[in-house]
Amino acid sequence: MARHPSSRPHLLKLSSLMAISLVLGSCSGSDVLAPPGELLSLERANPVIAPEPQPAFSYPVAVPMQSSGGGNLAEGQVAQPVVTGIGTDSPQLAGAAPDPVVITEPVDATPEAQKVGFLPRFSNPAQTPAWAGGMPAAEKACRQRLKRLGVRFRDIPAINPGRSCNIDYPIELTALSGGIEIKPAAKLNCQITEAFAQWVKNELAPSVRVRYVAGISSINQLSSYSCRTMNSVKGAAMSEHSHGNAIDVGKITLNSGTSISVRKPGFFAFREKNLLNTVRADSCKYFSTVLGPGSDVHHKDHFHFDLRQRKSGYRHCSL
Repeated sequence: MARHPSSRPHLLKLSSLMAISLVLGSCSGSDVLAPPGELLSLERANPVIAPEPQPAFSYPVAVPMQSSGGGNLAEGQVAQPVVTGIGTDSPQLAGAAPDPVVITEPVDATPEAQKVGFLPRFSNPAQTPAWAGGMPAAEKACRQRLKRLGVRFRDIPAINPGRSCNIDYPIELTALSGGIEIKPAAKLNCQITEAFAQWVKNELAPSVRVRYVAGISSINQLSSYSCRTMNSVKGAAMSEHSHGNAIDVGKITLNSGTSISVRKPGFFAFREKNLLNTVRADSCKYFSTVLGPGSDVHHKDHFHFDLRQRKSGYRHCSL
């Protein structure tokens, strides 16, 4: 049967469309040919670009470095750090030094500390110079003499409860030369402590050994610093005890266990009487005031020693 001539162009057009479909199918990798009517709806997929892997090591902008010649580089921010070991598992900064250890001290926020914040700090008041608020030179020299005398003591905070009672640089006396203990420990200024230590070493201890053979084990003090008036009488002048400038001795204990109480000896107590009279007379070379049994009713059972300053330089030694 012969085909109609008018159908040839139609067949040519259909063949062309099928050829185009075969080409597109082979490019997309699909085995299924899309129908001609859907060719216009096909879209080309955008390519997916994977990100490049980032290095695990990050380089700081500014690092401390040294030049190859050993000298320091100019100060400032370094834009291009020198890194060694690139391409390995352990890249390092060339010339990088460990961070310095910074030690900070607590800051004293008191106004006094702020005024002298630029001054060096001193932990020991006795070693602090006077211009930095430490002890005067005379106080330091006194303490050096105490050490040479074999005195055991320690510095304690200033005592200043009021205008009438105070010790600017007090010490706590615990023992004298030869290990003689002071019971209880006495709070005094350095000057009376030195005079007392010299009296015990030069007068009391030798006199006791001559008369009793045994040495002194301890001295019982009845009063050192005490914020009170003279003899604790109301309205009287302030006592030297209120400035730690006096000490009262009530009993002396020997190594043998013998105790010598400071009181008026009995009639037949010749050795005790002689000892007390001797040390009482010799004590006036060291103190400006010496009182004891027989002086008045207030000193019937102890010796009172002080360094009261009198304008005339008079020493009151009641013998």
